[in-house]
Amino acid sequence: MIRRILAQQADVSERHLAQLEAGEGNVSVVLLRRIAEALGVSMVQLFAPEVEMQEAEEATGAKQVRRFLERLPANRVEEALARLQREFGAEETTRRARIALIGIRGAGKSTLGSKLAVDLKIPFIELDAEIEKDAGMPLGEIFLLYGQAGYRAIERRLLERVLGENPGAILSVGGGVVSEKETYDFLLANCYTVWIKARPEEYMARVIEQGDFRVMGGSDQAMEELRRILEAREPLYRKADVVLDTTGNSVDESFAKLKAALQAKEK
Repeated sequence: MIRRILAQQADVSERHLAQLEAGEGNVSVVLLRRIAEALGVSMVQLFAPEVEMQEAEEATGAKQVRRFLERLPANRVEEALARLQREFGAEETTRRARIALIGIRGAGKSTLGSKLAVDLKIPFIELDAEIEKDAGMPLGEIFLLYGQAGYRAIERRLLERVLGENPGAILSVGGGVVSEKETYDFLLANCYTVWIKARPEEYMARVIEQGDFRVMGGSDQAMEELRRILEAREPLYRKADVVLDTTGNSVDESFAKLKAALQAKEK
């Protein structure tokens, strides 16, 4: 199949495809899946050695990995490949130099992130603030003007730019990023992620403490909606490298737990 046809069928530019073939471009699991589908092969086959290679030439470890992937259910192959990419990729050192804090509003991302940035002497970046700065308007107006899809496109573009400009940083990322699979995969592949979680009641109390009293008018309804969001997003949040439960902890206690968790992962 010529590159032009493959690019069309996989919905990727010829230029990007050429970079991938030359080993010079970054590739997401989502794009790999599209390329595999366009070629009419499975994700496992895409990574398999050439047919003419003798099996005896394969290293024992490589054969074991391939057999493991072949035994996995189809819906788990992407997850396994993503974990391999994150844990053993050539850019793992770069990924660990950028720590992204995720979780819903009120989790404490800004508070803990700014403290960690000072402690590590690297920049602290709030992605939502970068989005507002780039668009020249508050997030609420961005949603009204561009809609959910438009906002997510801006979020992806700003995330790529921020990571490209900062080899080392602490990022606070909006809680809804996990709902956009390709953007979330990009974040997981390029940042060391920490899910900051707590009980729904604590999330609500922290939002009110920040001065947002809109939730108080319909507190029962707001709490039910919060629980629904948490339940839907929890499997996605759990893909993070670290899960940090701050329930019942003070800021100092939560910060100490965050530092300990990061140090433990480095060993």
